[in-house]
Amino acid sequence: MGLLDGIGERMGMLQAWSGWRGYRKLSADWRNIVIYSESGQDWHYFEPLVEVLNAALQKKVTYVTSDTTDPGLSREHGLFNAICIPAGFFLTLHFNMQKADVVVLTMMDLDNLQLKKSINPVHYIYLFHSLGSTHMVDHANSYDAYDSLFCVGPHHVAELRKRELIADLPTRNLFEYGHPRLESLLAAAESQQREGVCSDPPVVLIAPTWGDDSIFNSCGDELTGLLLDAGYHVIIRPHYQTLAMTPDLINGLLARYGQHANFEYQERMAESDTLLRSDILICDWSAMAIEYALGLGKPVLFVDLPRRVRNPDWQELGCEPLEASFRKLAGDIVSPQNLAEVPVKISRLLATRLAFRQRMQTLRPQMVFNIGNSIDLGAGEIARLAAEKAQERQQRAQRGA
Repeated sequence: MGLLDGIGERMGMLQAWSGWRGYRKLSADWRNIVIYSESGQDWHYFEPLVEVLNAALQKKVTYVTSDTTDPGLSREHGLFNAICIPAGFFLTLHFNMQKADVVVLTMMDLDNLQLKKSINPVHYIYLFHSLGSTHMVDHANSYDAYDSLFCVGPHHVAELRKRELIADLPTRNLFEYGHPRLESLLAAAESQQREGVCSDPPVVLIAPTWGDDSIFNSCGDELTGLLLDAGYHVIIRPHYQTLAMTPDLINGLLARYGQHANFEYQERMAESDTLLRSDILICDWSAMAIEYALGLGKPVLFVDLPRRVRNPDWQELGCEPLEASFRKLAGDIVSPQNLAEVPVKISRLLATRLAFRQRMQTLRPQMVFNIGNSIDLGAGEIARLAAEKAQERQQRAQRGA
């Protein structure tokens, strides 16, 4: 380890200690509603809830993040307090010893890995940030430790209730929340006013999931070159895990196609511009494809790569994952061995885009809760649970006295 690395590590430990110590000094009212974020990429899921909690509901919120670049750290409001505790010893200690009434988080696998539930009575609220199902891509027990889960649609409720029966879990609070990200896409699409209009040349967005069996890891080079040769404008938007785990792969694509006039690269997953500008999405098993089709009314072409499975017993629930069942509704499927068919399939999908959009408009309210009102309802439920848990805390204190 070099001198600069050693200094950086010590500074990180100091920052983590300072954040941990600062949290411990907070009064109980600042620990009534706590949000934890692993990454600044999740701020866009939390920010609208924080706005409603602070403004309309006048609730104090403490925001704990492990990302030193998290945009939430720069938010200024009299009812908002942001603390940074980077990953490591003090974050683990913080989770183990944390005092709070409710903690809201998008982090899966609480209690399964290094971050455990507190020894103190804390009510954990899981905020789903994807329309995808809970039981194939994720571990069987990824959601077992949470007390409340803010479900996107009926499929989440059905899957989690079946998991409770199979694993003999207590009945949790499965709140019918919705999907604010979908609402944002709907609003952006309406303001764009591109009803039925296709770009010239058509814009193809490649935004798959990550891993050895994802598009970029298996056939991304061939697919990108084929699309460019066919005259499409191609945008690649790799998953951040792909950038972290296989950066040379993406760098190779940039070296090969970066100077092509119809090639474009986007590395920010939270952005919406490329979704809005594209005419069609090419995907594999990413649940983002469901958002794209439902929210924007645009078709998806799925490359039929092996399923992403982290739960080998996923079929035990008897529920087909939404990532699989929705494929039949969202567009078309192509084999990775037959990528030459891609241009023809794209042409067919774009030719029927108006009928496709109408079908998605019909499906939307059937698949997603509270479209247009999820944030207000979600913030209200957080506030309700926080008030309930604060009352329980006060009762415990009185009994202890």
